[in-house]
Amino acid sequence: MDSYASSYAKGETTPALLEETIGANLERTVATYGDREALVECASGRRWTWSELDAAVDDVARGLMGVGIAQGDRVGIWGPNSAEWTLVQFATAKVGAILVNVNPAYRTHEFSYVVQQSGMRMLISATSFRTSDYRSMVEATAADVPGLERTVYLDDDDSWAGLLAAGEGVSADDLAARSASLAPEDPINIQYTSGTTGFPKGATLSHRNILNNGYLVGEVCRYTEEDRVCIPVPFYHCFGMVMGNLACSSHGATMVIPAPGFDPALTLRAVADEACTSLYGVPTMFIAEWALPDLGSYDLTSVRTGIMAGSPCPAEMMKKLIESGIEEMTIAYGMTETSPVSMQTRTDDSFDHKVGTVGRVCPHLEVKIADPVTGETMPRGEAGEFCTRGYSVMLGYWDEPEKTAEAIDADGWMHTGDLGVMADDGFVEITGRIKDMVIRGGENIYPREIEEFLYTHPDIEDVQVVGVPDAKYGEELCAWLRMRPGAEPLDADAVRAYASGRLAHYKVPRYVMVVEEFPMTVTGKVRKVEMREVSTKELGLA
Repeated sequence: MDSYASSYAKGETTPALLEETIGANLERTVATYGDREALVECASGRRWTWSELDAAVDDVARGLMGVGIAQGDRVGIWGPNSAEWTLVQFATAKVGAILVNVNPAYRTHEFSYVVQQSGMRMLISATSFRTSDYRSMVEATAADVPGLERTVYLDDDDSWAGLLAAGEGVSADDLAARSASLAPEDPINIQYTSGTTGFPKGATLSHRNILNNGYLVGEVCRYTEEDRVCIPVPFYHCFGMVMGNLACSSHGATMVIPAPGFDPALTLRAVADEACTSLYGVPTMFIAEWALPDLGSYDLTSVRTGIMAGSPCPAEMMKKLIESGIEEMTIAYGMTETSPVSMQTRTDDSFDHKVGTVGRVCPHLEVKIADPVTGETMPRGEAGEFCTRGYSVMLGYWDEPEKTAEAIDADGWMHTGDLGVMADDGFVEITGRIKDMVIRGGENIYPREIEEFLYTHPDIEDVQVVGVPDAKYGEELCAWLRMRPGAEPLDADAVRAYASGRLAHYKVPRYVMVVEEFPMTVTGKVRKVEMREVSTKELGLA
């Protein structure tokens, strides 16, 4: 096959990769931008310059060394977004401890599993948040996790002060020597992927993985030290701690934490009050923000760019962002196992590219669309499995070599499980998960196409389409609709009438369910597996 006609693409080789640790990169930023603002926590009003942030990070790092945390030890963090979360992220990197991100939504069963699976020695946790009483859950699982030697509560003044006090006997030279002994290839982070079946797997990431991904994502957004990035997405996930914190720290830009958890009004208030130049979110977050009845009261004129990721960007939402003056919004695509971003639209890409694709391959990476069965690279324009290779691919799943080998092949390609199509211009459209594709009477249907169509209905605020069992056709389509405030709920007949003559008959959803919200992961991804199960049960199709 001619190379120009195959679904393979390689990213630019500039700027050069950062061949340093996260701690060394932070020190360089502090040396260059020490007096500039580094971090703002809106809930408490606290602020740090880069010099002040680095000093606070070092206090935590010496505390970790003081309680006996060695290079390679696993230190968990459990709780919502906070300034302390960020301090712990950089402090563990400076001492070479592996930060284990614990999903804030986990309960005792899941928490106990990740503590044991990762071999966690120490936990840094919030005491509670929303419906989660973390202290009670830690106490309830103590007998099950004997390897967990110490828990520090970051919002309990005495507990936090105890950690800092433990570092008083550790000198700056001791910390510097530890940091200098670390290598960019060392594992520094374990993130448990929210696998839809079985137990979650711990994607293990190095300094080199996540520092460079944050840096290069920031380069695509054209960040400088003048940028101020509003980060309402969770730190426990790559979107917050890599695309957010590390993109900022590698450019001297300011991290702005609008709230501990996502709140649309507090997010836009932070953008306005802090004159943020960049705003992050998954599509449902942007939809919630732009649906606020007092949207016009927030001054959003400072926002130049941002990142939307997690699921495809509805065209209607992108139109609203552009109408608000945010003309350089980028779309990013990836997965935890690839640190996370492998594809991104550029700030000056066309509207159609931003709503119809996930962009082009990022610098220093390779991507291809492969036949899911044979592994052959597909011709451009034909669907297959999206695969990627390069610096961003994880070290592996923690302590699970067999599962690692299933995901990363002998040639280093990460197999994502996503269906994609690469166009002649190298832009890629993700058409769904291989397992989300609906096959109705032999016709392959990609839910994304139907969702985009239904977004154009004036009464529909958000929509997700899933396949449900059908005796005649194998599968049928079910559309879950969230209606705009004040709109009358639509039924299947109304949707059919709207689609008549505009969609092929086999793409018109047979079933419609009107809901208040979709089942979501904490990272804002819609749980289509759960939607299929609920639809099948409620429609009596089992």
